[in-house]
Amino acid sequence: MGGIDMVMLDANPAGCVSVWLEQQGLLDDRRWNVLAECEQRLIRVIPELDADGREYYQRLLDMTVLVLEAHSP
Repeated sequence: MGGIDMVMLDANPAGCVSVWLEQQGLLDDRRWNVLAECEQRLIRVIPELDADGREYYQRLLDMTVLVLEAHSP
């Protein structure tokens, strides 16, 4: 996965989690869908990363899953 793709794979879920926190647990459908897509991409890419990358992106995946589970439509 290219550098720009990895930046977006970091920025998109981080932004959605931030909005979820700011909105006290509320997330619009568009952001929920972005998070769901990022979850699948993170699951695919994490095994390909070095140890530091795996650790960082696994934490991001964990946050993503927690928000998705808390905000299931």
